[in-house]
Amino acid sequence: MNNERGHFGTKIGVILATAGSAVGLGNIWRFPYMTGQDGGAAFIILYFVCVILLGIPGMLCEFIIGRHSSANAARAYARMEEETRNVRKQGEDGKQGRLLSSLRGASFIGYMGVITSMIILGFYAVVAGWCLQYLYASIIGEVQGNANYVQEYFVSFSTDALRPLIWTIVFILGTHFVVVHGVRNGIERASNLLMPTLFILLIIIVIASCSLPGASKGIEFLLKPDFSKVTHSVMLEALGQAFFSLSLGTACLCTYASYFSRQTNLLKSAVQIALLDSLIAILAGLMIFPAAFSVGVNPDSGPSLIFITLPNVFQQAFASVPAVGYLIGILFYGLLALAALTSTISMHEIGTAFFYEELHITRRQGAWIETLVCCIIGIFCSLSMGAVDSLKIFGMEILNFCDYLTAQILLPLGSFLTCLFIGWYVPRNIVRNEFTNWGTLRSTFFSAWLLIVRYVCPICILAIFLHQLGVI
Repeated sequence: MNNERGHFGTKIGVILATAGSAVGLGNIWRFPYMTGQDGGAAFIILYFVCVILLGIPGMLCEFIIGRHSSANAARAYARMEEETRNVRKQGEDGKQGRLLSSLRGASFIGYMGVITSMIILGFYAVVAGWCLQYLYASIIGEVQGNANYVQEYFVSFSTDALRPLIWTIVFILGTHFVVVHGVRNGIERASNLLMPTLFILLIIIVIASCSLPGASKGIEFLLKPDFSKVTHSVMLEALGQAFFSLSLGTACLCTYASYFSRQTNLLKSAVQIALLDSLIAILAGLMIFPAAFSVGVNPDSGPSLIFITLPNVFQQAFASVPAVGYLIGILFYGLLALAALTSTISMHEIGTAFFYEELHITRRQGAWIETLVCCIIGIFCSLSMGAVDSLKIFGMEILNFCDYLTAQILLPLGSFLTCLFIGWYVPRNIVRNEFTNWGTLRSTFFSAWLLIVRYVCPICILAIFLHQLGVI
């Protein structure tokens, strides 16, 4: 059903949609916390270096595969492999690719990306559903109370059998509604609305947070460079954050790039997306830490930060003006829901494109298959968080296992193989043509980029993988 394959209509649509795939809940809690604990501005500097060394080069690899093939992730890798073989048979590849000349079945990388994205969407929708519950609870004033009450509320809700499950399905169906309308009328139109709205909400909360008494301590905690905290472990954490923040290894970038026009400047787009993603992460820190420090709270990482610590922080910080605290709470959880939605849209599209193109069905049918599969995964993940204690894999709740499997194994592996595929297998001329839009753009950085892809990126990804497993 290639007649249903669309394209992004505008340059800003390309940037907002692709940046939206990267901006998610991790930007809201993981990046600020890591920045504060790992040296403040020193960590931010390290992070930007890692984005340059790993993030942008890795994004370009997936962009090149996706746009060149104009197909879903699995077919994109297969087409690139087939074209490489044809070029090699004609003796036009020179020395490029001989190291991996015996490669077969590159579509496996794309298939792995599709499966990974479905698993991620399944468990990610559970946490996104929690955000919807807290948005609703904030509107009706249900999370107003002391710290013990807020903690008990989260435990009671997250371990409930029915409510989290309902919100999970609602969130997946909301994502389905956007994706089923296609690339331009669904994904691009939604991104053009959601991303500016997310940014406006973020700015409003940042201004409110930074205007609180004692907020300067939180700003200092986040942005003051402390190079004494920079260790090899911190450097690897910065590498990992750059890797995961930009959605490398999920096949998302490859899928979205398949909708890019031939005139899209891939390098420029990658840089703009990386900068926008990093800006939102830094603003998230300026939203959280000034408010937390103004009431003497040193926030924790993970779900406890956004579902236990911050509701009480907003109440205390704006205690003199309760209406403002009430409004900030609503805006905050609305912001989280929007950030989650921009990510789940991209995850859903990966599987949708795969199903309708490979099964030769309509986009609507493909979207429903993706939705049903992810709902099943989401149901098991939700129930595993306390409602059904026996739902565990290797001693971990299914949700935590899915998180571990994707974040620590499948994503690094997919990105590692992609760098080897582009750097060592695909003929240099094919890669150069995509990089330079067939000679219409300058190739000033091409050789340096290819060198990074062939040597630096695989080493960085391997280091991240080993660090997450506790080896280094």
